[in-house]
Amino acid sequence: MSETTTSTSAAGRFTGTRVIVTGGARGIGARIAERFAAEGAKLAVLDRLSGPGLDKAASIGAWFGEVDLAEPESTRAAMSAAIGELGGVDVLVNNAGVLEFGTVLDTTVEAWDRAFAVNTRAMLLTTQVAARSMIDAGLGGAIVNLASMAGKYGGENEAAYASSKAAVIALTRVTALELGEHGIRANSLCPGYVLTEMGAATRTQEMIDLWSSYSPLGRLGTPDDVAGLALFLASADGSYLTGQAVNVTGGMIMH
Repeated sequence: MSETTTSTSAAGRFTGTRVIVTGGARGIGARIAERFAAEGAKLAVLDRLSGPGLDKAASIGAWFGEVDLAEPESTRAAMSAAIGELGGVDVLVNNAGVLEFGTVLDTTVEAWDRAFAVNTRAMLLTTQVAARSMIDAGLGGAIVNLASMAGKYGGENEAAYASSKAAVIALTRVTALELGEHGIRANSLCPGYVLTEMGAATRTQEMIDLWSSYSPLGRLGTPDDVAGLALFLASADGSYLTGQAVNVTGGMIMH
């Protein structure tokens, strides 16, 4: 695991709040990290992409830890290192995820296991480490898990991905039920189609136009659309929200 430490002097509603963001090197995770940094948070970014991760961390004054979240022991070690570097943790944003495409008939065991290892099991492990630290500190905390619209309605050619994201929603609800007595809130976000680097290789302009037509707003989501709600759920303004799976879909689904 490689890391770097820098500092920031930004001020805002998260001044002094200790935040860990997984998958923060690019895409939605990077934008979430940027928004927290702009509002004064003390940040740790975890990602397997060391080059982009180090660059992003340096640009926003965050600590960076390189980790493959498919590896349980490395995940626990990276979380412990991040908490040690921050001096504790107040907010955990479980953003990291992988796309695995395949039909029910064609999905391989390897693709299924990879989707669940990164998209779901890693969230369990990071939550365990972070929540124990939050409980020991006695200050409560907030956990925001990135699920997906696919976790609510399914999706053709997404057997492993949609299933893993449905599991994220269930895990979030159990977390909220069990940790609420410690003042720890847990919510999940269910984005729809968001233009990020992760899906760039598999989409065409025709796909973008079609997906945009599914939204009453006539457009796809942006990382900022998701980041704004992630910060709300982590903030005092969201203090009575827990166990929710909040849609960020531009109205593509409304339940």
